Amino acid sequence: MGSGQVTDWQGKNVTVAGLGVSGVPAARVLHGLGAKVTVVNDGDDARAREQAAGLEALGVTVRLGDGDTLPEGTELIVTAPGWKPDKPLFAAADEAGVPVWGDVELAWRLRKPDAAPWLAVTGTNGKTTTVQMLASILTAAGLRTAAVGNIGVSLLDAVLGEERYDVLAVELSSYQLHWAPSLRAHSAAVLNLAPDHLDWHGSMEAYARDKGRVYEGNRVACVYNVADKATEDLVREADVEEGCRAVGFTLGTPGPSQLGVVEGILVDRAFVEDRHRNAQELAEVSDVRPPAPHNIANALAAAALARAYGVPASAVRDGLRAFTPDAHRIAHVADVDEVAYVDDSKATNTHAAEASLAAYESIVWIAGGLAKGATFDELVAASAKRLRGAVLIGRDRALIREALARHAPEVPVVDLDRTDTGAMLQAVQEARRLARPGDTVLLAPACASMDMFANYNKRGDAFAQAVRELGA
Repeated sequence: MGSGQVTDWQGKNVTVAGLGVSGVPAARVLHGLGAKVTVVNDGDDARAREQAAGLEALGVTVRLGDGDTLPEGTELIVTAPGWKPDKPLFAAADEAGVPVWGDVELAWRLRKPDAAPWLAVTGTNGKTTTVQMLASILTAAGLRTAAVGNIGVSLLDAVLGEERYDVLAVELSSYQLHWAPSLRAHSAAVLNLAPDHLDWHGSMEAYARDKGRVYEGNRVACVYNVADKATEDLVREADVEEGCRAVGFTLGTPGPSQLGVVEGILVDRAFVEDRHRNAQELAEVSDVRPPAPHNIANALAAAALARAYGVPASAVRDGLRAFTPDAHRIAHVADVDEVAYVDDSKATNTHAAEASLAAYESIVWIAGGLAKGATFDELVAASAKRLRGAVLIGRDRALIREALARHAPEVPVVDLDRTDTGAMLQAVQEARRLARPGDTVLLAPACASMDMFANYNKRGDAFAQAVRELGA
């Protein structure tokens, strides 16, 4: 089970770790290839039992309520990306010399010989938007493509389905990259690096190392963020194919081998003849929606990957114009009494929230939730001068309140001591009280949502509903 394609799965004992969105398709595919599949799952709730019943009907063995013990005779583990590397199951696998793959690794190994190359995107924030922009640009160039991976479209479906693609735009999380040792993208981008998921990876170094795996074996371009030196360091450390280039993106004027912005125009000085003297216009800043700084950075990264694949400049402009951002990403909900209400519920960590706060001048900030081990001093210090007021919600709001007391003591703070879902309506009402005409009330929580809501979408929906009630 070393590197290279595995052609004969017949009778191989494969353990799939975890049911859910990646485990169930992996179990089905492996069973279909003739492997003897056992699924192990920590949970034993109604949903797990329902998924187990479906798999057992096919002839797959499912063990609920015990995800720690290595089944007898296992030759390979295929794990859900979220399973932590320090789980006893993986320690047992390591001791027994059993390899562990993620669903991305499985998809990579199952590709057909003439399969579409992958343009891969990772980073702490902006992955989904960048991958969707990239797919839009590739489509505008007349290529058959899809946005797949961590974005919710299974890579297994993409590589094994009937649809023939020219190239795939692939979003990869640090978890997925951790479990994908043999992945080799055509070109890849690390958008940014900030502390996130450190409870999973164990350290910032381990997190960065897993992100950096996306550059391994790149053929044409390793795209990095000029403003984030850590991403350039990862390019330097990567083992790439001969001739692969480092290509930077910047919100400033680009140097040779970079993409950047000149007088409101996105320009390319990387994929042009004589890049020391020439630049190619790609699009206008106004073609990027919304034109917040971090979103322009996403557009430049997408453009760099598309240009690495050989896409013409006109397709970059057309693709960016055709792109519509997903909900809950700096989405303008409404103006009420000359105050703008903006939903960036997707800002689930401090780095995303900082980018969001940087897009507005005078802000009443709604923040809080599950901190996931984060600290808030840097975020508050960087954003203090923009804050008119803050309304704090959620379980770990005290951490933000303390950071505000240290770095923005003059900013009025409302601390809502309730975690029922009705808290959002009260938060919006309190924010309205603090806001002045011309301000922006910004939901950029800097935290995960699961203490109060099923997910960040539901949190954003609750905010939008509360704003609508104000307007009424």
